[in-house]
Amino acid sequence: MAWNEPGGNSNNQDPWGGKRRNNGDRKGPPDLDEAFRKLQESLNGLFGGGKKRGDDGGGSGKSGGFGGILGIGLVVLAAVWLYSAVYVVDEQEQAVVLRFGKYYETVGPGLNIYFPPIDKKYLENVTRERSYTKQGQMLTEDENIVEVPLTVQYKISNLQDFVLDVDQPEISLQQATDSALRHVVGSTAMDQVLTEGRELMASEIKERLQRFMDTYRTGITVTQVNVQNAAAPREVQEAFDDVIRAREDEQRSRNQAETYANGVVPEARGQAQRILEDANGYRDETVSRAKGEADRFTKLVYEYRKAPEVTRERLYLDTMQEVFTNTSKVLVTGNKNGQSNLLYLPLDKMVESGRTTSSAPASGAAASSNEANTRAAADLQQQQARTRESR
Repeated sequence: MAWNEPGGNSNNQDPWGGKRRNNGDRKGPPDLDEAFRKLQESLNGLFGGGKKRGDDGGGSGKSGGFGGILGIGLVVLAAVWLYSAVYVVDEQEQAVVLRFGKYYETVGPGLNIYFPPIDKKYLENVTRERSYTKQGQMLTEDENIVEVPLTVQYKISNLQDFVLDVDQPEISLQQATDSALRHVVGSTAMDQVLTEGRELMASEIKERLQRFMDTYRTGITVTQVNVQNAAAPREVQEAFDDVIRAREDEQRSRNQAETYANGVVPEARGQAQRILEDANGYRDETVSRAKGEADRFTKLVYEYRKAPEVTRERLYLDTMQEVFTNTSKVLVTGNKNGQSNLLYLPLDKMVESGRTTSSAPASGAAASSNEANTRAAADLQQQQARTRESR
């Protein structure tokens, strides 16, 4: 019967279940158990529960309070699970999801969800360049100890291999770097390690290290290997500095010698070529003159056969002119009548030639002497012609 119906004992009970005194006042403050029971009934209504028949009021209140707390806990757990199951993958990242410990999928950028605890995810940045630095004492090919600092830059190229195939792949990278560095330095001479061989060493180390990473299936790609300035151990640094200075002096002396050679050798080659050209010119001149003389002699024989006397006389005159060209004295022989020889001295030409020797070049003096000899030969020819006429 409702509390407000007739006969419902409305004087002794209010809507909240509190008893009233005869004078109408409340007996005390609100009952907390009753408030929890009301809240539990409301939650039971939400989750499909209800009050069992036949239970007394006290039992219903206790079971209702426990059920309400359980429901709230379930709601909180569901919210926490949903918060942890939803995750965001950035543009530079990838995530590998394992389901029951087995590879399930690789997810890219965006909003994703997985189901813990049956799923497990590994989120990594696959575009960021990572670096690792190594420095240690190495033994070179010529059994010298050097300290070689090394920097390796790498990134994750296969996240599945990086997560699943190798335990601690970056530790494996460090150990492989140590192995590759010792192998390359051990097969290189100390001079190459300390000077110009660092770039070649870095290339060989990178190639060998990448082969190791591919063999181990670490999912790592080596992007750059930098071999910094190698140095000798501190205990022998001064001796190594002396060796380097001596090597620099050797290189400087070699450069100076090459510079001198580059200046002398071309000059010597030029002089040799000039001598060869002069010799070739002299050869061509001599051969051409010989050919010309042979041709002239052939033509002279033909003319001699036609006029022997004239040709003989002309040959005599030409010969005398050629002989007397280089002399300043002319000897004129007598005729067949026994006249004495006449020695002709062109004194005027000799004096003139002596005056001009100091001022004129040698070629000018020779020309004057040749002209005088030519005149003397002409005079000789005229005298012989007059002798013939007198006969």
